Amino acid sequence: MLIVTTNTLEGKKITKYISIVTGEAILGVNIFKDFFANIRDIVGGRAGAYETELRKAKDIAIQEMEMQAQHLGANAVIGVDLDYETISDSMLMVSVSGTAVVVE
Repeated sequence: MLIVTTNTLEGKKITKYISIVTGEAILGVNIFKDFFANIRDIVGGRAGAYETELRKAKDIAIQEMEMQAQHLGANAVIGVDLDYETISDSMLMVSVSGTAVVVE
């Protein structure tokens, strides 16, 4: 399945716009408590473990969106938008949305 941030697909013709599709993944508080507790250890560097967790959450959200699009009969999702939001002080939500379409 093609998943793109653009509203068109070069060289492809959109024959049907189906619906908005979404996916979400939520990370718990422990990642942030650990992050702030260990901030001294990563000053000037990258927090690889946390980047990996965020990447996993993004992948889960995209897979969820893709499954929803497939269920609706789409073979592509266009106009994809990825957002990271905090939910209270203890959680981070990764959400993704786009438009499920059929392309030739």
